Amino acid sequence: MTAEPRHPLSSKGEFVISYEFFPPKTPQMETQLWETIKRLEPLCPRFVSVTYGAGGSTRERTHAIVARIARETTMKPAAHLTCVSATREEIDKVIRDYWDAGVRHIVALRGDPPGGVGTPFMPNPLGYPTSSHLVRGIRAIGDFEISVSTYPEGHPESSSIDNDIDALKAKIDAGATRAITQFFFENDVYFRFLDRARARGITIPIVPGIMPVRNFRQVAGFAAKAGASVPQWLADRFDGLENDPETHALVAATTTAEQVMDLVKAGVNEFHFYTNNRADLVFGICHLLGVRPARQKASA
Repeated sequence: MTAEPRHPLSSKGEFVISYEFFPPKTPQMETQLWETIKRLEPLCPRFVSVTYGAGGSTRERTHAIVARIARETTMKPAAHLTCVSATREEIDKVIRDYWDAGVRHIVALRGDPPGGVGTPFMPNPLGYPTSSHLVRGIRAIGDFEISVSTYPEGHPESSSIDNDIDALKAKIDAGATRAITQFFFENDVYFRFLDRARARGITIPIVPGIMPVRNFRQVAGFAAKAGASVPQWLADRFDGLENDPETHALVAATTTAEQVMDLVKAGVNEFHFYTNNRADLVFGICHLLGVRPARQKASA
């Protein structure tokens, strides 16, 4: 990989970060989420996103968390919104409710079918059939910032990377302003995709999505469903650590730090962290980047 800076996403000369959370299912998980939010808030992320369950299963919880972040924190929330199992009228109401709650950023996704990845996606006959249609619908309702997903190794249902880039271009033409990648572990995968996208005239930020490997088996399962590869060297690093959480955590921190710092050397200065509602690993990586609470920066 080249050591010369390339593909900067921001011209400010500073690192830009964002975080993803998911709606908790239990009171204990709720407490953990808000502890994580409070831990990461002083790092002043550009935005924080809250996911939307398969088939729209967490719609109300997602909305409640997004509204609370907007109301009780200094962070700017971005709400995930999908096309699944809802009519246009229902989705448009959600969009207007977000606007009324002060939310100005939506992450627009097609979404996984209710049966999960691997089952056919059947759009609601009265709904938005694709994410590009959803983007256009959001844009018609309000002046939102709209982020969309993209897949450096290809969407599981896509026949080629070119088709993925076509899909990304369609979302941009509909009004998307930022793309966030599915997570990856080989940085060359990201750079190859970025080069191909730029060659096709795509100029919006394509922000690398970073997944700290808190639980290797769990992440490997996510990767299998999402079309992301797990290189053998990564599997080898975590081999034998299933019952050794302390060493696993050290290896996870080292691995994520190596990936992020390698991206930095290549000129990348914007990152989206999939937090799994945990603060420690991403807080540590941000510390390495020099992204620190304001008081700590002043005394450094």
